[in-house]
Amino acid sequence: MPSRPSIRTRRWLRHAIIGGAAVLASACAQVQTTGSGAVGVDRKQYVSSLVTPGQVEQAAAQAYAETLSQARAEGALNRDAATVRRVQGIAKRLIAEVPAFRPDAAQWQWQVNVIDSDEVNAWCMPGGRIAVYTGLIQKVKPTDDELAAVIGHEIAHALREHTREKMSQQMAANVGVSVLGMITGSQQAADIGGSLSQVMFTLPNSRGFETEADAIGVELAARAGYDPRAAVSLWQKMAQVGGGSPPEILSTHPSPASRIAELQQMSQRVMPLYEARRR
Repeated sequence: MPSRPSIRTRRWLRHAIIGGAAVLASACAQVQTTGSGAVGVDRKQYVSSLVTPGQVEQAAAQAYAETLSQARAEGALNRDAATVRRVQGIAKRLIAEVPAFRPDAAQWQWQVNVIDSDEVNAWCMPGGRIAVYTGLIQKVKPTDDELAAVIGHEIAHALREHTREKMSQQMAANVGVSVLGMITGSQQAADIGGSLSQVMFTLPNSRGFETEADAIGVELAARAGYDPRAAVSLWQKMAQVGGGSPPEILSTHPSPASRIAELQQMSQRVMPLYEARRR
């Protein structure tokens, strides 16, 4: 068991953590990444100035290129032309509606690709880099409306810059843990700090991110002419895939019951947008 730090060391530790927190606080800025839309997404977001949009964009571009390169080498990139046309066609209609939340996103270098994999997943990296896995299509068997709900949800994460926000939170968490570990030399302290940081930053906000993505996603779908109510049936199907082991895409999502109730409310709120597009 590690020895307990001296009173002097503990005092120095307390001042160091307070000072580190002050530095982090001064480096954080409140941002408004998107408009609130009809669904009313208006949570205040705080991101670190140490994590710039340019840095995130560059990292995302590199990661996406590497992912496509690996899929291409394995013969798993855009193998079925009909599936690619379907996914890209739905994504194109959704992308056309992103100015409703942030006009600058219309100028992003959007990319949409299909990766042959049993994994039930889809994602959109910062800057509009989308991938849909065939496992999602083959196992869930979504209708076009349901597939629009998935892709719209993932696009929403990029519009809200959730990746950048999460990186800022993780940076704040890691600084406190690093100070503790450096001063006490205790791995136990680092483990406790890591667990505390996960509860305070990652888990609650991840659920919040998913709720925001649901809201923006159903509105994008409605504006693009896809029935927003399909989000309800889509996530019901997703929760049933894999039996007791839900797919990775659901790992940080809210509980099924609360999510369904919220999606039902969200979809009703944007039904006028859908009806107007259908006429």
